[in-house]
Amino acid sequence: MSPSKTNDNTSPSPSPSASASNITLTNPSIPLDSLILVTGCNGLIASHVADQLLSAGYRVRGTVRSASKTSYLSDLYSSRHGDDPKKFELYEIPDVTAPHAWDSAVRGVAGIVHCVGATDLTTRDPDGAAKKELEWQTGLLEAARRTGTVKSFVFTSSAWAVWTPDATKTVVLTEKSWNEEAIALARDKNVDPKTKGMAGFMALKTLVEQGVWEWVHRENPPFQFNAVLLDTVLGACLDPVHQGIPSTPGMVHWIWENKHMAIIDLMEPQWFVDCVDMAKVYVAALASSSPKVDRERLFAFGGRYSFKEVARLLGEMFPERKEGLGKPKTEGWDQTEVPNQRAEELLKSVGQKQGWTSLEESVRANAESILVLEREGVKDVPKSAYAI
Repeated sequence: MSPSKTNDNTSPSPSPSASASNITLTNPSIPLDSLILVTGCNGLIASHVADQLLSAGYRVRGTVRSASKTSYLSDLYSSRHGDDPKKFELYEIPDVTAPHAWDSAVRGVAGIVHCVGATDLTTRDPDGAAKKELEWQTGLLEAARRTGTVKSFVFTSSAWAVWTPDATKTVVLTEKSWNEEAIALARDKNVDPKTKGMAGFMALKTLVEQGVWEWVHRENPPFQFNAVLLDTVLGACLDPVHQGIPSTPGMVHWIWENKHMAIIDLMEPQWFVDCVDMAKVYVAALASSSPKVDRERLFAFGGRYSFKEVARLLGEMFPERKEGLGKPKTEGWDQTEVPNQRAEELLKSVGQKQGWTSLEESVRANAESILVLEREGVKDVPKSAYAI
């Protein structure tokens, strides 16, 4: 990113699709104006969750590794939700793995949306990695229980904790599905590690979510607990200049610029969810009283997609760029049946009556964020923008 952009902590106007959308909680289980903790607030997922919580009428405490490097978030949310400094506060936790790292962050909060998790796609020892991660994952749960003020906790998991996408197979997933296939492959010493693909990372996601649920069932904390399972997230970025195009929307940026196509071709056709839809599901899981949500795995799967279809849609929307777009090679269409009805019910319960956002709408919102980068003259996107 150019020096002038890096050192400027003011946020440009977001693209229209990233504007705060209407969200309504009727008789919420957590009173409006309560303080909610959102972890990893500068990331794609958490930044949208914080945005929707603020739209709904909550106050947000967002954890980050460095408050000085992410001060743009305060400006961003002030521009979107008013300049009351009590609405959003940055909270610095340099090392979430440190003993009692969460203790002060959870003081006085009524709810927690936990978005921080492992992102190392090259994991080869998922058992060892899961053991280490669960120490600080359950550490937050324990800190939440000690406060006595937390009424609801939402944990972020992955679609890959459920199954390994394969467009050639017809699979029926349920709330009790786990990616045992990935665990077995990751542990198999007779298979060359180079041929295991992302099995280690998928196994890690599976083992961590299983470990968190084991803690919940064993300890039976007094607060509501739910897990949101995300497949590929697409759509708008709230602040492209400072965040880049983070996470999997960054892959759409790759297609836009015809870069890293070998990685794109590794991604099987599967399911996606729009950024804003995803965030609303989190808010409903946290604070809905009708329906009440507790001890549930919620599949935030909005619809099927492939990056080949994403590229086709981009070419259709922006014909002047069609020839320069990357051309994904992976063929096929997902055949998996997923239990996403409950998550859609929650989405509708907070005011989005039409249900899931379409792939076309999400791709267009994704492209609008890329256009913001171009209009602002940003050439060098932060490396972290492409963390998955």
